[in-house]
Amino acid sequence: MPEGDTVFHTARRLHAALAGQRLTAADLRVPRFATADLTGREVRDVTPRGKHLLTRLSGGLTLHTHLRMDGAWRVYEAGERWRGGPGHQIRAILGTEARTAVGYRLPVVELLRTADEDRAVGHLGPDLLGPDWDAGAALARLLAAPERPLGEALLDQRNLAGIGNVYKSELCFLLRVTPWTPVGDVPRPARATALAARLLDANRDTFRRVTTGRRGTPLYVYGRAHRPCLRCGATIREAEQGDGTKARPTYWCPRCQEGPAPY
Repeated sequence: MPEGDTVFHTARRLHAALAGQRLTAADLRVPRFATADLTGREVRDVTPRGKHLLTRLSGGLTLHTHLRMDGAWRVYEAGERWRGGPGHQIRAILGTEARTAVGYRLPVVELLRTADEDRAVGHLGPDLLGPDWDAGAALARLLAAPERPLGEALLDQRNLAGIGNVYKSELCFLLRVTPWTPVGDVPRPARATALAARLLDANRDTFRRVTTGRRGTPLYVYGRAHRPCLRCGATIREAEQGDGTKARPTYWCPRCQEGPAPY
């Protein structure tokens, strides 16, 4: 699933291509909004909110989209061949005279009044890459359920918006606790929100996510199951974490990270 930094990159690319331009073509290929006519409206801005994208249009309308696991927005110059996937995967098209943004495999495509954006994103916690970032408020939300495993709490967008499975595993490694450690047992829990903000901010301007500071080995534990830990040499382990309906592959070092684990 794309994480906050990826959504930030996507919003910036869409904003650069569309903002300030009038739509000469628009097609929302979802039943509820298939008849909506957005041509002639000006794109005011494209704003990320956690993992959500808000494309604001003149006339007080907002196109709300979410990438989830497989969605993607691609931007093409006029006359350029679209290469993001077969036509039946296209869910949204926003075109100007110069460029066209095509949304592939978008599981969420919703047109709403800009004044009603809170219906879509009002439940989110402070946005790690947004102007509303408040480390204290995010920490308070995490600590409100001290018995909850840290990994699950970090993924809950109601606590802080923007962390996905990669950053969850990497943050727990940097904090030296397993993802199954109860939030209330994490030493100096304020470090969790501070590190989260630092990592996403460090990756907001790059398409290759790095948490180690090394380009050759960009991640400490995520995706490195059965390989040696970069810090101590122990074998990185992998297990599913979640409530059974939203389990995610989770990675940790059994030597560097203290706390409970599946085995």
